[in-house]
Amino acid sequence: MYLIVGLGNPGREYQNTRHNIGFRYLDFFCEEHQIEMDRSKMNGIYGETMLQGEKVILLKPQSYMNLSGTVVQRFVQFYKIPLDHILVIQDDLDMPTGKIKLKKGSSSGGHNGIQNIIDQLGTKEFKRLKIGISNNKQMSTADYVLGKFSKDEEEILKNIAPKVNDILEAFIQLPFDQLMNRYNQK
Repeated sequence: MYLIVGLGNPGREYQNTRHNIGFRYLDFFCEEHQIEMDRSKMNGIYGETMLQGEKVILLKPQSYMNLSGTVVQRFVQFYKIPLDHILVIQDDLDMPTGKIKLKKGSSSGGHNGIQNIIDQLGTKEFKRLKIGISNNKQMSTADYVLGKFSKDEEEILKNIAPKVNDILEAFIQLPFDQLMNRYNQK
C-alpha cells in the first residue's frame, strides 16, 4: 500500500495559492485517473485507487499546513503504510517556479508542513516531490506563499502537470533512486 499526500491549506480562500501546489497536483492526478476524492476520515479528504496492482491512498490533510503531520501520521498508523511508501507533494520557495525535485530523508528546509510531518512520524525518512514556487524577497514569506500565481507562472505549472503525473505513477513502479535519476532536473 502507498500513500501520496498533497500539502495545502483547506478552504476556498487558499485555493490556487502557491502553498497549495500539493493539492493542485493531487487533484490533477485524480482527474486524469478518474479517482474520486470523496472520502473523509481523520481530518483528511482522500481517495483510493489501484496502480500497478498496488493500493494507493491519495490524501489532502484538512488541517492547516503547519499541522499536516497529525493527519499523515494517523493515516500511516491506521493503514500500516511503510515509510518508504509515502510521497509528499510540497511547494519549495528555494526553487524557480515549476522546477521539480525528488528528495528523501532530508530536513524540512524551513517548510513548516514538512517539519510537522517529520515531528509526527518521528523521522525524516519519507519521500518528497518538491515543486518550485520561486521566492519574492520583497514580500513576507507568509504573504507570498498565500498569494496567487501570475499568468506566466500558471502557464509553467500547466506545462509540468503531465510530468508530475508521470512521477506519481512511476513512484509505485520504480525504486526511488531510479526515479530521482530519471526526473530530477540538473
